[in-house]
Amino acid sequence: MSIPRQDEAKLLSEVDVLKSLSEEEVAELARELPDTHLQAGQLLYTPRERGEELFLLKSGRVRVYEAGTGGEEFTFSVVGAGTIFGEMGLGPRRLRVGCARALEPSLVARLGRDQLEDIIRKNPEVGVDLVRLLSRRLRLFAERMADFASKDVTARLASLILHLVESEGLVSSEGYTVPNRYTHEQLGTMVGARRVAVSRAFARLREIGAVKQRDRHIYVVDMEALEHAARVKR
Repeated sequence: MSIPRQDEAKLLSEVDVLKSLSEEEVAELARELPDTHLQAGQLLYTPRERGEELFLLKSGRVRVYEAGTGGEEFTFSVVGAGTIFGEMGLGPRRLRVGCARALEPSLVARLGRDQLEDIIRKNPEVGVDLVRLLSRRLRLFAERMADFASKDVTARLASLILHLVESEGLVSSEGYTVPNRYTHEQLGTMVGARRVAVSRAFARLREIGAVKQRDRHIYVVDMEALEHAARVKR
């Protein structure tokens, strides 16, 4: 599928770490960067692949996850349009960590290590924004690891829903809505639990009046109750 050049530049300009670039710089970058079109369910990369590039998600959604030897999966993050992912491939070992798979039709641009370094040299604000973004992701990951050690599935699910509301939530007539659909199995890979345990946890959150779920959309109807549930320790 071909995209007009001006539309490619517009999509790039909406990527969080590139917002300090001028229109001319974004347009030049759009001409240089190769795009990858992904269908829903298609893999972008797998573990141990050599990677010296960062991915800019122009449109769609991508799940970054680790697949265990027993078939279990742990989701590191679900990335939405307008941000970067695959940053671990820029580390000193230059090997991919985990897998990246499109959850829906997605358009990804590839930014090489040398290109990234050149952009940062010319535009230090890009480097500052990148550090802020990666620091925020590291903090969220540390919080999730702490949750695994100290909270049961219900509290971990409540914490996850709060994060989803913060990152992608919309205000609705029923409170807050998470616009993207998540199955209980997908949520389970994000909180380290099986689908049946997530279903039981959702039932508990519904019982206390914190959330509703309809057509795989999550509605937060009592934020205070959800925050209280997220604070409960084992």
